[in-house]
Amino acid sequence: MGDAPLVPFDLTAEALAIAERARSETLCAECFGRLFGRLGRGLTNPHRAERLRERVPALSFRAGSECSLCHGAFDRIPVWVERVVRAGEGIEYHRFTCGSRWEPEDLAREEELARTIGTPWAESIRAAFNRELGKKVEAATGAAGGSERPDVVFLADLPVGQVQVTIQPLYLYGRYRKLDRTLPQTRWPCRACRGRGCEKCGGTGKTYSESVEEIVAAPVLSATGGEGTRFHGMGREDIDARMLGGGRPFVLEIRRPHRRSIDPVAITAQIPALSGGRVEVDGLRFAEPVEVVRVKEAAPEKSYRVVVLGELPEAKVKEALSLALARTIAQRTPTRVAHRRSDRVRPRRIVAADLASWEPGRFTIELRTEAGTYVKEWVEGDGGRTEPSLSGITGIPLKVESLDVLEVHDTYGV
Repeated sequence: MGDAPLVPFDLTAEALAIAERARSETLCAECFGRLFGRLGRGLTNPHRAERLRERVPALSFRAGSECSLCHGAFDRIPVWVERVVRAGEGIEYHRFTCGSRWEPEDLAREEELARTIGTPWAESIRAAFNRELGKKVEAATGAAGGSERPDVVFLADLPVGQVQVTIQPLYLYGRYRKLDRTLPQTRWPCRACRGRGCEKCGGTGKTYSESVEEIVAAPVLSATGGEGTRFHGMGREDIDARMLGGGRPFVLEIRRPHRRSIDPVAITAQIPALSGGRVEVDGLRFAEPVEVVRVKEAAPEKSYRVVVLGELPEAKVKEALSLALARTIAQRTPTRVAHRRSDRVRPRRIVAADLASWEPGRFTIELRTEAGTYVKEWVEGDGGRTEPSLSGITGIPLKVESLDVLEVHDTYGV
């Protein structure tokens, strides 16, 4: 204690008076020093206590086990370090945060003491313990402690005597192409059993046997040892629509990964073969949690290729497309998604429209639309819920035979 470095510690008359008022308390040096924890820098709390004792000779400190606040918790930090290291076995982490849980009565007692003696510099017992534990865990593991983007959070539960571990998710960003018209973007729980497994779904708990999410997630889960995923796409295409071009941006969230040093490029190379050529991924890389919000909130325009069935002369199709560009669309929530979307009318616009090919009874158009445009409903009319529709403009019943998303015109990452 007497060998503490000479660091400025301004022992004003106010600080000495507070020390006098606190000297009758049964505190260890750590907890006494914490009463002045925000006064001066570069000192540990026991060093602060020693500096005060040099000026207030009547001060004496109890052993940790006799302290009325920490009850020796700081003396047992080496034990907690062993528990943290043991709790983290089998988990790869490079950054961590330490937290702690205390008896509410101890925290209330601490607050009351600080209020009674009138110290404006008190540091909480929780903050001091977390900091000191973090230092020792850093030394023991070589990982970096701190609160910024930790891979794991260790919670020392002092009343229970155990360490709880929270493994933070791992995030990967990429763009997928879906080349199969029977594949949904994400896992669809069976509506009959709500994912539990029943006769209707063959015990799988799913409406469809596979999804883009599951195909992309499989090699990632294998590489990370994760316990599950969530798929965050920049919108979604219909199950029977292909996603072509540069692909649709997404962020894959891996829950409770036990390994983080994975190779996204190698994983990308596995996906076409694993999917039987139905899914391709480009640009897979590590991502930050904030990218989930950016991807979900993006509203880019999209380009489509639509094959339409209907008896329309070529000239009539071209005329109708020209008229459509000049009018704002009022789209009421489509019938097919009304069970899961709020029923309201959304204004939308066709940005560009061209006739790509024509033959009797069938033609192909290429469109560029605002985000959120329901293209099938714009072609067919959806019983009048989309106005104007291509069918309404021409006065001829039309049916979408197939639809491809050619491009998602996002500027994400540009």
